[in-house]
Amino acid sequence: MQFDVPTDTGPQSISRIQDETNMVTGEWARTSRPCPNFCIQPMIPAEGVSTIGELELIAMLQDPTQMVIDSRVEPDFKGGAIPGAVNIPYTQAADRLDELGCELDFDGFICDGDAVKSVALYCNGPWCGQSPTAARRMIKAGFPAKKIFYYRGGMQVWRMLGLTVTE
Repeated sequence: MQFDVPTDTGPQSISRIQDETNMVTGEWARTSRPCPNFCIQPMIPAEGVSTIGELELIAMLQDPTQMVIDSRVEPDFKGGAIPGAVNIPYTQAADRLDELGCELDFDGFICDGDAVKSVALYCNGPWCGQSPTAARRMIKAGFPAKKIFYYRGGMQVWRMLGLTVTE
């Protein structure tokens, strides 16, 4: 199976690595990290947010009315990301809602129009709190929770499944 998704540099294909000897290596192969900061995240990071899997995420990547957001810090994003994802680090999520269709107002953002996109957030994996933090900050800033989808598997599961990663 192969899916084409639009990116800033033109269409990119997402597929699975077909080499049956392929192994996850490096940072992504680690199963343990100190908690805190790397604690297992809940399936639902905030009330009203829906959790999705890989096929739903790929469908969102193919839909120009929706956006997939890599919530990780920029160095992690530059180290490999899901093709077609936009990097909005979790520390900036509440300040960049205008990029998601919200209107900037004197008191913050108004996020109730038809132009507000549904977004999927992801980070490093089930032990990464960056996307859950971004979701909570976005909701607090006025973004509707029902328009936020959480890909909890993140880069760790994406890589484990052998799916295409940007270089």
